[in-house]
Amino acid sequence: MVRIAVSMGDPLGIGPEVVVAALATPTVRNAAEIVVHGDARTLQRAAALRGVPLECEIVQIGSLEPDPAPREAGASALEYVRRAARACMDGRAGALCTAPLSKQRVALGERGFVGHTEYLAALTGARVAMMMAGPRLRVVLATNHLSLAEVTRSLTSGQIAFVAGLAARELRQGWDIAAPRIAVCGLNPHAGDGGIFGDEDERIVAPAVAQAKAAGVDATGPWPADGLFPRAARGEFDAVVALYHDQGLIPAKLLDFQSTVNVTLGLPFTRTSPDHGTADDIAWKGNADPQPMISALLLAARLAKHVS
Repeated sequence: MVRIAVSMGDPLGIGPEVVVAALATPTVRNAAEIVVHGDARTLQRAAALRGVPLECEIVQIGSLEPDPAPREAGASALEYVRRAARACMDGRAGALCTAPLSKQRVALGERGFVGHTEYLAALTGARVAMMMAGPRLRVVLATNHLSLAEVTRSLTSGQIAFVAGLAARELRQGWDIAAPRIAVCGLNPHAGDGGIFGDEDERIVAPAVAQAKAAGVDATGPWPADGLFPRAARGEFDAVVALYHDQGLIPAKLLDFQSTVNVTLGLPFTRTSPDHGTADDIAWKGNADPQPMISALLLAARLAKHVS
């Protein structure tokens, strides 16, 4: 059975609650051996709140007060991620599943922190990409957590081609898709419409698609994004390369929020996460939906078994 290292998430958010609720489901218990990296007392409180048993191995990290200050909560959540990732890097776990943390609270003590994906890339030295994988749509991002003003300055043909190639490789290895069909979004409305709405699609995106094709990827584009996503959801493509965060995440979450999973492609181990944040407004009220966490754990187990 696959051993999954789980980071508990931010103790001020819904992470502890969705973790314990997910671990109480028979499908998760039958799919993997779970080791939670976090705080035992916080997990026990969450289990009592949900009325579920807490039956898993816990790696206790530090000592946490019941209502920690935001800076302490952020620092603890990041340390849980670091320790769980190290377990995967050292071979003590076959996959990592991260409960949500607060970027804002982590950044109080970790200057420059922008997200799990970038942090894990730096920790492992890997070149990665973020995929949102759902039952009807898989979207891979060419850029992650950037302001819109930064996107056009950061996009390069080489990066887009890399992401298309990485997506194709991972789909072959993890999803058993022999010849993945990769569609690349245009950046501008109507993919630029021949330069009427900017030259980036002709100058950056089209050469990226050509580079990917030259490397053996079945890549097409740039496609106008508004028309591409319905086609991809109908099954015409195996993955879509979106050029910026909201271009890709809005359709993915709109279609299948509960079943869509954040997967980091390119790491030396499997990493998944639910497709939501800490939801502070409903934290510790006992009504957070664990289904996205369940989906993330089950996909982690399946992908880890596939590559082991």
